[in-house]
Amino acid sequence: MSGKLSRRSGGVDPFIVMDVMAAAAEKEAAGDVVIHLEVGQPSTPAPKAALAAAHAALDADRLGYVAALGMPALRERIARHYRETYGADVSAERVVVTTGSSGGFPLAFLASFDAGDRVALAAPGYPAYRNILAALNLEAVDLPTSAADRFQPTVAALEKAGHLDGLIVASPSNPTGTMVTRDELKALADWCNANGVRLISDEIYHGIVYEGETHSAAEVSDTAIVVNSFSKYFSMTGWRVGWLVVPADMVRSIERLTQNFFISVPTLSQHAALAAFDCREELDGHVERYRANRDLLMAGLPDAGLDRLTPAQGAFYIYADVSHLTNDSREFCSRMLREAGVATTPGIDFDRARGAGTLRISFAGSTAEMEEAVRRLKAWRRG
Repeated sequence: MSGKLSRRSGGVDPFIVMDVMAAAAEKEAAGDVVIHLEVGQPSTPAPKAALAAAHAALDADRLGYVAALGMPALRERIARHYRETYGADVSAERVVVTTGSSGGFPLAFLASFDAGDRVALAAPGYPAYRNILAALNLEAVDLPTSAADRFQPTVAALEKAGHLDGLIVASPSNPTGTMVTRDELKALADWCNANGVRLISDEIYHGIVYEGETHSAAEVSDTAIVVNSFSKYFSMTGWRVGWLVVPADMVRSIERLTQNFFISVPTLSQHAALAAFDCREELDGHVERYRANRDLLMAGLPDAGLDRLTPAQGAFYIYADVSHLTNDSREFCSRMLREAGVATTPGIDFDRARGAGTLRISFAGSTAEMEEAVRRLKAWRRG
């Protein structure tokens, strides 16, 4: 007889891109070559200085537990980053090092909300927001968005959403790559402050920007929670290290949670992350490659019938409207993988109501892979 399974865990939807990755791996195991446009991670390793710092730590550091809030030197360096990049006066005491942004979100949610609270988020949006909220007995409130508002939440949409306890904003966004302006971010922050709503700003794609400027919620609000990570711009996905900037009155609550959940973030990763801040030239070179990849796909995909594309301002995704080609994006992506050997992510991962007619294309890989993807998709659509 099997043991009991909680209703809470059974109510959490799968993260479908992981299923796509598994199907792609199965195809590769059979000897096929797959072009990966599904995975949201850089194809480059951690920057050279970060790797050197990790090697040095392996030789010289015991690599035991560190403080639950993070190594003091790393917290200080992150605070300096806000002063240098955004002109925001963030003290190191407000910085919490986390096990990636994925470890940061549950801490932010648990410290901000009680069971049953309602948290708004843009649709389309990152599916793990909704799934983590569900696991914590919180209600995710979709804010339907469109190209007219760059798929970002607006004050007008919030006014129509009923009572809210929280709002998640992502800029640049996954899956659309769109951003909010400073004025828009301030308007959202002011509305949240006036209505007792906790603003949580997902800024993990900061640094990967092609048009416009990124602005941090730390510039416009002392009560917002900022979430960031070394995974995307810093090219350190598997190192599992990120950070939060939290209001001063929340630090102790976050500390107690992370002491019990995680004890501390991997020490080796924190040494590497500290050094990564000094690798801007190398990392900005990755961004220029992403820009070339984006431009290549935007020019080539229309010839493959994928001509309804959201031009990404940042991040490394193109969101494609394929409703003229299918009403089942999951089957469409499965067929694309099976017949063309190109893996993409169905839109139902990001938008439960309208995602059957959309898909997400990642251009984080090499330029040669983007060229091959366009070639394969053209042949597939014409075949």
